[in-house]
Amino acid sequence: MIRKRVAILISGRGSNMAALIAAGKAPAFPAEIVLVLSNRPEAAGLAVARAEGVTTVVIDHSSFADREGFERAMQAVLDGQKVELVCLAGFMRRLTPWFVGRWQGRMINIHPALLPAFKGLDTHARALAAGVKVHGASVHFVVPDVDSGPLIAQGAVEVRDDDTAETLAARVLAIEHRIYPTALALLASGRVKLVDGRCRIEGSYPTGSSLIVPDGVDCSTPSDNRGAPP
Repeated sequence: MIRKRVAILISGRGSNMAALIAAGKAPAFPAEIVLVLSNRPEAAGLAVARAEGVTTVVIDHSSFADREGFERAMQAVLDGQKVELVCLAGFMRRLTPWFVGRWQGRMINIHPALLPAFKGLDTHARALAAGVKVHGASVHFVVPDVDSGPLIAQGAVEVRDDDTAETLAARVLAIEHRIYPTALALLASGRVKLVDGRCRIEGSYPTGSSLIVPDGVDCSTPSDNRGAPP
């Protein structure tokens, strides 16, 4: 099996990066993590990647006069490593249409919300403020508009009455670590197809994967008319 060469772009601790590196160690995984690139020299994820034997490169965005110069430097490194797919994992730089266009259909990102809801930052606090019952994470293709690309995979958790932004974030992060390797494997194996701006996944889906919140409540036969429509 010829595995796809993958670069991960980070700006911080790189917990999703670590999940992707771990997945890539499996012989049957269709992608190989060959590079971790950070725009911040102090990013904690760099040490994690080095400890795993992955090549790391720092390109400090503050050393460049504009975004184009920074992105052209990144592109040169990616070309030099013969990278085929790019994963953003907490990469805190908005990318220009030029760079995104170079990687159209080959660059993915993970976002801590069930897109298209709660694009942008502070997703967990915003989900709690909105009173949603289900929250989660999404893996999507990167397009010039932030958090707007076609969805490849999503995972959900229930929102509990006693949740804080921190407790909810912790459960969503566990979901992120599961769906990001899955999405990368689907893309690297050629099972993701873009049709009319939406992702189609080739192959069968597992059964019994629905999440219903609150679960265990039977609304089909209301007792004493409680919960019945007026």
